Amino acid sequence: MSKNEEYQKEAETHLLHAYNRYPVVMDHGEGVYLYDVDGNKYLDFGAGIAVSALGYSNEEFKKALKDQIDKGIHFSNFFYSQALKDAAKAICKITDMEKVFLANSGTEANEGALKLARKYARMKGKEDCYEVISMNKAFHGRSMGALSVTGTKKYREPFEPLIRGVKFATFNDLESVKALVSSKTCAIILEAVQGEGGIYPATKEFMEGIRKICDEKDILMICDEIQCGMGRCGTMFAFEQFDIRPDVITMAKGVGNGATVGCFATSAEIAKALEPGDHGTTFGGNPLACRAVAETIHQFHKWNLISHVNEVGTYMKEQLLTLKESYDCITDVRGMGLMLGMEVTIPVGDICKKALEEGLIVLSAGHNVVRFVPPLILEKKHVDEMIRIMKKVLG
Repeated sequence: MSKNEEYQKEAETHLLHAYNRYPVVMDHGEGVYLYDVDGNKYLDFGAGIAVSALGYSNEEFKKALKDQIDKGIHFSNFFYSQALKDAAKAICKITDMEKVFLANSGTEANEGALKLARKYARMKGKEDCYEVISMNKAFHGRSMGALSVTGTKKYREPFEPLIRGVKFATFNDLESVKALVSSKTCAIILEAVQGEGGIYPATKEFMEGIRKICDEKDILMICDEIQCGMGRCGTMFAFEQFDIRPDVITMAKGVGNGATVGCFATSAEIAKALEPGDHGTTFGGNPLACRAVAETIHQFHKWNLISHVNEVGTYMKEQLLTLKESYDCITDVRGMGLMLGMEVTIPVGDICKKALEEGLIVLSAGHNVVRFVPPLILEKKHVDEMIRIMKKVLG
């Protein structure tokens, strides 16, 4: 029995079966590669579900976290810390916002944003203003609030009834949004590029239209940048490509390069709605996670990662479009930067499984899309390697 098989068997004895994991036990990573306990090597185009922006075993990142571990991992939110101050300042700078709340995950970031929207409406004297408009196929998390605004029925239905007052519009259909707006609407939440829903970018007209509706009706526009943000789409945040500015931005995944951290940022005026006691977290904003955030953002600037994403992302999209010309089973290639999707007519699960067997990690999105969200340090030679493997898989 291999180490992979031995460790899997023991793990399944104790783990709740909430995931259908691949039969691989990962051991460590280097750059854009992962290695399992049997020494097998995998080219990673999943990045831990769009998390490991700086790749694996980044020496400067590791040193920053080790230094913080020596100082302290957790002090609680009864106190300030240098790491908390540095992370908050860095996030406000990249978002062009004034206030930030540090949480533990993207789900928690969205939970906080939804609470903020309801409380802000009350602060403005709208006591019966609690409805939220989300989008079909959207994914915002799995806790009860975030799940309530997730636009895929299979995720919601087993746990209903969820929170009331949520309506779903059609992504990129502005008229469908307008039809749902009422005097009770406090927020519209959306992704600038839908991730789990199938890698669908918003149109400029749609994003501008949402912004206009929110301005006219005094509704908060919440942009979920958890997967599409942090440079992945070729700008620090995907919404920047549409010349709009949301009222609230939620982040996680790449903002901590693997540390368990999420956050939401907003203006000083909107932030007044949440008073001490309205919202909180035990572990959010702990110094270890905050050090990870500050170091990640520092390296984004130091290495000019966004420019790199645009260069390599353009090359990867060109190569995927060339691949599409050779295989009838590929019907579309879409996305931005290093967040790309390849729509197929054959079972996407089979493609992901066979790719793994050939040493390539890719993810699914929706029921028919292969998702490519590699570490942002990816180089063109890695794209070429991925294409070679995909040809073997599709062939």
